[in-house]
Amino acid sequence: MDRRLFLGAMGAVTVCAPARAAPIAARPGLVYVLNSRDATISVLDAVTGAERTKVPTLREPHHLVYTPDRRELIVGDSAGNEFQFLDPDTAAVTRRMRISNPYHLLYSPDRTMLTVASLRRDQIDLYDAQSLALRHRLAVPDMPSHIAWRPDSRVTYVTLQGNSRVAAVEAATGRLLWTQPTGKTPAGIVFDARHGLLIANLGEDSVTVQSPADGRILRSVRTGAGAHNVFPSPDGLFHYVTNRVANTITALDSATLAPVRSFRAPGAPDCLDFSHDGRQLWFTQRVANRVGVIDIETGALIANLPVGRSPHGILFHGLAS
Repeated sequence: MDRRLFLGAMGAVTVCAPARAAPIAARPGLVYVLNSRDATISVLDAVTGAERTKVPTLREPHHLVYTPDRRELIVGDSAGNEFQFLDPDTAAVTRRMRISNPYHLLYSPDRTMLTVASLRRDQIDLYDAQSLALRHRLAVPDMPSHIAWRPDSRVTYVTLQGNSRVAAVEAATGRLLWTQPTGKTPAGIVFDARHGLLIANLGEDSVTVQSPADGRILRSVRTGAGAHNVFPSPDGLFHYVTNRVANTITALDSATLAPVRSFRAPGAPDCLDFSHDGRQLWFTQRVANRVGVIDIETGALIANLPVGRSPHGILFHGLAS
């Protein structure tokens, strides 16, 4: 059955099934989990759920991305003012680099620029993607949080948690194009080609839809209390919203943005990633110090895995069979 039809038929229901034993994922993989309060990275076996290794960081890792060639992972250690680079296949540390307060980081779609949001230092930095030389630094109040890019890589967007606004920055010049109000305590943001900017508001129970041209609020979509982050599915059919206060993950139909299903996700769900086949949601449980795994078809919580304290960013890396 088509996944869109399946979720639509289920409706906006909450499903919670008991956890089951491994195996979890169908094929080999490593799941990287950033434990912000432990200054560690848990590296989980995707099939068994066991922790293969724990990599130390300096002080406080929050988010991570692949390098443009996907040969390394970059972990942003915000309090440690450092990028830590890992081999994604082995979790070996390959190099380190001093960077000012890297809280959230995201490459442009054309892989020529890297935006870094500095939550504590109230700045947005744009780096050259290859050399990581600083191109532009922009002071912005208040608490730059999460990042999105326009598909043509000309504009980067950053939520400002401290003043409940969103900012648009011209990549070539580093010029602030505009800031506009959004919902309370905005966090996750994505660019949707059909609808515009989708912004999850931690201080509310909704996602705001805003114009990428000028930031005007176009509509609001109710998801759940503490809407924190938005994650497009690999097949492009859904946007999954983690609701940290409601302890749910809401699936929005990408075509209409209508909520079509609500998954029970205990422990204050924060960030998530998808298994290699797109059939599982792996999510960090920020206050439970665990990672949950949800089977999308059944809604069952099929694993609940211990990690470090305050797990935040997560990345599922598939391995060759």
